[in-house]
Amino acid sequence: MNTPTTAFAALADGTRWNVLVRLGQEPASASVLARELPVSRQAIVKHLEILAGAGLVVSCRRGREVVHVAVGERLSALGRDLERLGRGWEGRLTALKEAAEEH
Repeated sequence: MNTPTTAFAALADGTRWNVLVRLGQEPASASVLARELPVSRQAIVKHLEILAGAGLVVSCRRGREVVHVAVGERLSALGRDLERLGRGWEGRLTALKEAAEEH
């Protein structure tokens, strides 16, 4: 399920965050990611499954290799969600500050 909650939960893990940052540079296979990150290939595959389930990564076959790619539009949508949330909090905090200053 591709909800913001699912995506943020997936990103809460430091290893998955590092995998996603790495895939943002260029697509890579699980074997390449395991060589570059201090995590086993099996663990990388599990992290990729979670990221894919959250809609943050897609996989495609290139010959005999499966390559994983970060989904930029999904990440952009999450960024917009966070921006809206931030604006909402800023508005509430401003109103609270103004109310406190009136009394």
